[in-house]
Amino acid sequence: MAGRCARVLQAVDTEFTADSVEWCPLEGCRHLLACGTYQLRRPDAASGSKGGLEVEEPHVRLGRLYLYSFNEDNSTSSLAEVQRRDTAAILDMKWCHIPVAGSALLGLADASGSIQLLRLGGSEKSSSLLQPVSSVILEEQCLALSLDWSTGKSGRASDQPLKIISSNSKGQLHFLKVNEAGPGLQHVASWQAHHFEAWIAAFNYWQTEVVYSGGDDGLLKGWDTRMPAVSILTSNRHSMGVCSIQSSPHREHILATGSYDEHVLLWDTRSMKQPWADVPVQGGVWRLKWHPFHHHLLLVACMHSGFRILSCQKTTEKQEVVVMASHTLPNSLVYGADWSWLLARSLQPIPSSSFPLSEVGARLADWAYGLKLVNTSPATSLQAMVDDGEGHARSQLKASLLDRKSGSQNYDYSSYPEGMNLDSSLLATCSFYDHVLHLWKWEAS
Repeated sequence: MAGRCARVLQAVDTEFTADSVEWCPLEGCRHLLACGTYQLRRPDAASGSKGGLEVEEPHVRLGRLYLYSFNEDNSTSSLAEVQRRDTAAILDMKWCHIPVAGSALLGLADASGSIQLLRLGGSEKSSSLLQPVSSVILEEQCLALSLDWSTGKSGRASDQPLKIISSNSKGQLHFLKVNEAGPGLQHVASWQAHHFEAWIAAFNYWQTEVVYSGGDDGLLKGWDTRMPAVSILTSNRHSMGVCSIQSSPHREHILATGSYDEHVLLWDTRSMKQPWADVPVQGGVWRLKWHPFHHHLLLVACMHSGFRILSCQKTTEKQEVVVMASHTLPNSLVYGADWSWLLARSLQPIPSSSFPLSEVGARLADWAYGLKLVNTSPATSLQAMVDDGEGHARSQLKASLLDRKSGSQNYDYSSYPEGMNLDSSLLATCSFYDHVLHLWKWEAS
């Protein structure tokens, strides 16, 4: 195996089972890490009777959103909890890649069938950092299973609408637009995409009229949101439910998909008859995340097989995928995984390419965080939870470089300050059964 193993920096008990973890991508906020949880509360006994028959209360899906702050200077612990919010159970969440009305936005997909927007604001010393600003119920009596923003690739035109695609447990996709002035959510279209759960929906970041979806019916589908009634792509190349999709934000035409069949497939979207790579990872693939600046690295959350880091090289001369790191966590299911936009050790933000790196002006940032960790509780697999209810299953340097309206992500690393470690990455994972959020440091060889 190439590369080195990832090293645990910290493990945090999330109390409820954790299934989603997301580092904020916005400059100035990249030390912030959000973690979403899902806990199925089962009734202990019958709660009443009707006509002499005992009747159980329905199971309740509980959730909690945690916001952590990363501080490498803290010798005791790198992650400090700065906020928690009780919510409906969280199935997925994503940060918008650009500021909206001057603020960071976090989108949640929850067990009430809703998409919520929360805005980051206020002081870190306040009792609450993320505040809800908008929500929309996609469908009654279902679970919102995933969401994606149309902003994954830098260079969004100023006149391009801000969009969200979401999927639910009834197999439907929901296309939303975000009013940036509010911000607020506007429902545009919904359609039936899969026969069973639509586990995942994702944008083609290079052509945001196109979205992809994966379902428990084993199908990968493509859609044009201008005419959503008929799919423009249907593939049954995966042999089981398709539950993860991500378009590469760095390389046009590259798409990664993952499935319960324990394979990661890499596609060229110009020719979707067959993938250009098929990688077995020995575990169901719940999440896929391309590295924010190492364009070839792909992080894979592999459920009972922990996580993998893949090096995915595709050129005109060769097509090669190498497993750079593999880590299995005993008695856990890794559902959430994400790369930090911070560089390990030096903790410098990854710059946007809107300015030449030679013009980077460094200034000290204020890192003052409290420390608070959390406790323990039993857990259950996400798959089982959905099955039960639905029948199916980053001290001190920062650059003022946030401008997502121009340029592409091509970085000249020779312009970085001396001593910076470009081969070290921070990442986070979260898991079921042990309800733990792990912070990792990984160094490439």
